[in-house]
Amino acid sequence: MVEQKSNEKKLDRRVRKTRRALKEALTQKLKEKPIQAITVREIADEVDINRGTFYQHYRDMYDMLGQIEAELFEEFDELLKNADRHHAEGIKETFIGFITLLKDNRDLVTVLLGSNGDPAFVDRVKALVRDHVIHDWVRVNSPEAMQYFDYFYEFVTAGCIGLFQKWLSSGAKESPEKLANMVGVVLRGSADTIRKINEI
Repeated sequence: MVEQKSNEKKLDRRVRKTRRALKEALTQKLKEKPIQAITVREIADEVDINRGTFYQHYRDMYDMLGQIEAELFEEFDELLKNADRHHAEGIKETFIGFITLLKDNRDLVTVLLGSNGDPAFVDRVKALVRDHVIHDWVRVNSPEAMQYFDYFYEFVTAGCIGLFQKWLSSGAKESPEKLANMVGVVLRGSADTIRKINEI
């Protein structure tokens, strides 16, 4: 029984190592071309495995990309489940955690948000920011903005994603705390604009 558990652990480590290598190989390829132009053979050759081993993990390249994105969003969801989104300070901490996750997965997120990335991933990021972060921030800080929230959301999420792209592609030099403060300034300015629109 002990030997069996030991073998299972070795197998788990091997599986994790292979999947990590495949993920890194795909990330590098996505810097060069879109997913539809990447073949299983290319990725398998890059990791020095045969295609049969690849198919033990994924059905095809799209399944691989989908699973990698799903794992990333699981981390985002876990962060949000434990977040205090009822107070401004708690929402700021959520932003810091969110941005830290982006930094920890910098290479992957950079390509997913880039020209060779997955538009569906961008939509999911926008939906996540809308449903959990921006909606709560506006509710706590600017009740007046809720009337025009859909406009506010489109404006702010486009700006935030552009900010994240620039930050990541520039080497993520600023700390997550610094970037969260920058986002806060953008949100406050946008909320002030919405208040002025209400007065028109």
